[in-house]
Amino acid sequence: MSEKIGVYICHCGLNIAKTVDCKALAEYASHLPNVTVARDYQFMCSNPGQEMIQNDIREMGLTRVVVASCSPLMHEPTFRRAVAKAGLNPYLFQMANIREQCSWITQNRVLATERAKDIVRAAVMRVNFNEPLEVQKVEVNSNVLIVGGGITGIEAALQIADSGKKVYLVEKEPTIGGYMTRFDKTFPTLDCAACILTPKMVSVEQHENIELLTYSDVTDFSGYVGKFTAKIRKRPRYVDEDKCTGCGQCEEKCPLSVPSEFDCKLGKRKAIYRPFPQAVPNVPVIDREHCLYFTKGVCRVCEKFCAHHAIDFEQKEEYVEVPVGSAILATGFDLFDATRIKEYGYGRLPNVITSIEFERLTHASGPTTGKIQLKNGKPPESVAIIHCVGSRDKNYNEH
Repeated sequence: MSEKIGVYICHCGLNIAKTVDCKALAEYASHLPNVTVARDYQFMCSNPGQEMIQNDIREMGLTRVVVASCSPLMHEPTFRRAVAKAGLNPYLFQMANIREQCSWITQNRVLATERAKDIVRAAVMRVNFNEPLEVQKVEVNSNVLIVGGGITGIEAALQIADSGKKVYLVEKEPTIGGYMTRFDKTFPTLDCAACILTPKMVSVEQHENIELLTYSDVTDFSGYVGKFTAKIRKRPRYVDEDKCTGCGQCEEKCPLSVPSEFDCKLGKRKAIYRPFPQAVPNVPVIDREHCLYFTKGVCRVCEKFCAHHAIDFEQKEEYVEVPVGSAILATGFDLFDATRIKEYGYGRLPNVITSIEFERLTHASGPTTGKIQLKNGKPPESVAIIHCVGSRDKNYNEH
């Protein structure tokens, strides 16, 4: 049996009718497949507008309803309740947004009307496939997964944990803190970034309701609303977190130094390292790409000097599954690759640096202990600053 669809076009005062020919749109809709009736009305969300729909459902036996009006965020619940009162399953209703997605984005009445026809046609085609659903109540797991341990993830974790809920905070780097750990001052108060961030990092580590999973990635997320399972891969640090005291002896004795990612490669770190002294957890990680034992089968000096026997070269990656009811993605941002804009010379000229590299130079604990200097160690005689590189250039960032 074919469906009997009712289509209702809302003028929304002049919000829609000013740029969309609503009567022509209703006439167009009346000829679409399975459409039994198509009407236009000034305010479909009003009581008379809702009663019009309800009467048609009862008198014409409509089995599907489409309302073309504003955003579903505003009135989808309104129309679902209206059709339900007339005896139709509310999920056999489909809303088409011809205001925000059509009438408000153009002054061209002809083009707006044609676009509105496309939107309505799509809604009519779709409503044929809608299925009657029933609302069910399900138990919601109160545990929360937060992906990303920067300042946003940290603050979210603390707020949620303080409310008594269990939080799993997953961070891909060896430490939480994110980009804020590299900053010297914060805008607009020029407060010390570390003074704000470090206590929060410590609070995360010590909070009884937060399980911190650093050097880890979420590899799978499955389930349904309120009851999910997150699969997390814990990469090997090759250092036992339970045994390590953070004394730093292993780092001091390691013979190999490599460019430090934390210092934007302006400084050095060891093959076994903590990104910065206040890292949380305060446990180093072995970089197997540079570690002499992993690359050449020699050394293991860190193991010899670790008084607490925390070095474990046999450590393997682990997978853990945690039950959660909700998740927050706080994965931050990626820096623009300034080498893409050739005319500025970044990566080609030695003293062209990015803003994050400048932050490391100004930081008291940075590679130059806060001194602004050129690659040759001398202070600059003049400085030029180019703002918004990449972000305002449509040749490199279309969005």
